[in-house]
Amino acid sequence: MLDVRLIREDLARVKEKLALVGCSGEEVQAVADLDKRRREILSSVEQMRNERKTSSKKIGAMKPGPDQEAAKAQVRELGDRMGAQEKELAELDERFRRAMLELPNLPLDDVPLGADDSENIVTRTEGEQRSFDFEPKPHWEIGEALDIIDFERGVKISGTRFYVLKGDGARLQRALITFMLDVHTLENGYVEIYPPAMVREECLYGTGNLPKFGDNLYKDAEEDFYFIPTAEVPVTNLYRDEILSAADLPIKHVAYTPCFRREKMSAGRDVRGIKRGHQFDKVEMVKFVHPDTSSAELLSLLDNAESISRALAVPHRILEMCTGDLSFVAAKKYDVELWAPGCQEWLEVSSCSNFTDFQARRANIRFRSGKDKPQLVHTLNGSGLALPRVMIAVLENYQRADGSVEIPERLRPYMGGQEELRAG
Repeated sequence: MLDVRLIREDLARVKEKLALVGCSGEEVQAVADLDKRRREILSSVEQMRNERKTSSKKIGAMKPGPDQEAAKAQVRELGDRMGAQEKELAELDERFRRAMLELPNLPLDDVPLGADDSENIVTRTEGEQRSFDFEPKPHWEIGEALDIIDFERGVKISGTRFYVLKGDGARLQRALITFMLDVHTLENGYVEIYPPAMVREECLYGTGNLPKFGDNLYKDAEEDFYFIPTAEVPVTNLYRDEILSAADLPIKHVAYTPCFRREKMSAGRDVRGIKRGHQFDKVEMVKFVHPDTSSAELLSLLDNAESISRALAVPHRILEMCTGDLSFVAAKKYDVELWAPGCQEWLEVSSCSNFTDFQARRANIRFRSGKDKPQLVHTLNGSGLALPRVMIAVLENYQRADGSVEIPERLRPYMGGQEELRAG
């Protein structure tokens, strides 16, 4: 959520910045108008409250009689008018709150300008794409040939966009998850969290998933539970409504969870294989940092995400998101993409974002230094990394002409020393 003082004090700049991320000036003006009207009503209500208090004291000092009765009538009439305005104020407060929740975050000044994802900037590429002396296959063909991915039974038990990992496929995914958690905890300094996969509605408001993206969420039909779209939601809300010590910052957490999102499918290659599904696994990194360090912490977060790509020796590239392709909550964002030679495409496996104080204001997460007034923390998050796309990249980059798949060296200890995946 934005600081309303920015809208009051520099409305033109807020309109200009939000226009870069697709938010119209009319939306921002509507919020400013609601804020102005509610403050006018609040001022009027407070004035009437003071007037009623003063009048009530005078009535108490008056002698019983016509004058006192007339004064009481005036106070009752004042109370009626005040009650009507208090009702209007409550309605305005709710409309203002909802309108503020719909405004996206302000992009930082160094975010590249651009209308959409076609104008994102490839900042660098690491690792050489492998040259094959055969036609590399896509992962869905590899998985079926090795009998490690069962698409038909996944659809049978759950419907489209579901699949079953079996045998070495399930083992490889488990190995990747454990490997990534070990890298982030033992090498990158994160504290592991295993959070619930269901959260209350207020948690999704805190991270910015609601109200904007409610259509993409799975919700329990009877109780106030949502299945998480990412571990970012429960981990960020660990500190909701808390005041942290400045000495404890930065706080760095990593979590593995299943994730649930309604995928809006379109025709084409995206519907093949395991690239997009309603359920997937992910290792997520979340940081709570001092505002002065959040820009540097974003680069550190990005490096932590890349450390997995480097360890797996899979070619990857970094995209800096332009203004037109920032997420609703991000002030600045980088994507990490792995090369998939069978699909012949770059697959996004991590979005590393600095949210500045946008989430912290919504979730009321603050820190205090000594006896200073509490300040909002800055929050950041990024996948470290997202499955099943890492699985796709491993299968397609390490495939051999005979149909077998070499297991990356760093993963072998997590596969009990196994060096390859082979049919039969």
